[in-house]
Amino acid sequence: MTLAMPLAETDDVGTTMRRIGERARAAASVLALAPSAAKDSALHAAAAAIRARAPEILAANARDLAEARDLSASMSDRLRLDEGRIEGIARGLEEVAALPDPIGQTIAEWTRPNGLRIARVRVPLGVIGIIYESRPNVTADAGGLCLKSGNAAILRGGSESFHSSRAIADCLHEGLRAAGLPEDCIQLVPTRDRAAVGALLGLRGLVDVIVPRGGRSLIERVMNEAKVPVIGHLEGLVHIYVDATADLEEVRRIVLNAKLRRTGVCGAVETLLFDRAAASTHMPPVIRDLLDGGCEVRGDAAVRDVDPRVLPAADSDWSTEYLDAIVSARVVDGLDAAIDHINRYGSHHTDAILSEDADAARRFLDRVDSAIVLHNASTQFADGGEFGMGAEIGISTDRFHARGPVGAEQLTSYKYVVRGDGQVRP
Repeated sequence: MTLAMPLAETDDVGTTMRRIGERARAAASVLALAPSAAKDSALHAAAAAIRARAPEILAANARDLAEARDLSASMSDRLRLDEGRIEGIARGLEEVAALPDPIGQTIAEWTRPNGLRIARVRVPLGVIGIIYESRPNVTADAGGLCLKSGNAAILRGGSESFHSSRAIADCLHEGLRAAGLPEDCIQLVPTRDRAAVGALLGLRGLVDVIVPRGGRSLIERVMNEAKVPVIGHLEGLVHIYVDATADLEEVRRIVLNAKLRRTGVCGAVETLLFDRAAASTHMPPVIRDLLDGGCEVRGDAAVRDVDPRVLPAADSDWSTEYLDAIVSARVVDGLDAAIDHINRYGSHHTDAILSEDADAARRFLDRVDSAIVLHNASTQFADGGEFGMGAEIGISTDRFHARGPVGAEQLTSYKYVVRGDGQVRP
């Protein structure tokens, strides 16, 4: 079912966005009370629709790729869909459906001396606006997670993925219809006009929170212009520190995976830091592996001595998220110097230590103030699906409300439910 008449094609962008917000607010009041079975049924039906309509989604994606000819290789990879990725999108919706319903969960409860029984209970945030770039799979991830957590979603995808996102959103709507839920629970902004972003950021009273997912320019615009709260997703300036005690073969496997598995994801490593004590043992094979794998390496003098193919690193390289087959590398004087570098240049997203020294690992995990810190594992595990969340809207680098992968549980707030037996306050 729907809650309002279709949007008029003659509306200006501001009017269109306000009507979308009004419809989302009405849908949110219905979805907040929807039983778990209805939400899960919608997710399963949407997954089935994505599989059944895979040829349509691939055709829409081919149209996007044809229109976006000037994208870099990594951005094209983010945009491109194939049968395997479409199956992953469908499976992700099913994994979200299999998660416990966070709504109505009792987080804590206690009884006061006067007999009042108090419970802290999870509730939806309300209406969530998600602004994202390039990746059409975010349409399903964001829509599915908002649905599971009882929130209405307004999705503003990147202009590059306009046709792909619309095809996926159609499948989400098919799932909502099959479950008897309002289609307005998940709305895709129907225009590529950039003014729609500004209008969405100004929908105070209709939108409860904005989640941006994209590059620095998008994040900065959202932070500067939003008139509603924002769950921030800053760039992934990801580091790996290689300690002298690290197992060399393990280091080689992890670094190659962390950089080259997919270069365009926010968990891809961008800077390698080598303990000076590992410069002669660990650094040469790792650097050569990367170069031989087609990765450009930009390094300090010690790294350039390893191989003539290494380019000199500029100061700007230490604060650059490449999202490409490029990595910066330098030698540091031990763990403390590595942590100092990360704290100076990092984005507090994801950082890792490779070490067999348990004390060094503990110090790194304790002292590096990032949303995700890892020990002896690839940084490409920085993903809500890999954390068992089914999917994610993004990796929050905020320190309030949600931090790290933002899944269904992170898209909730809470209220206090107080039960009494006639108590009055003296």
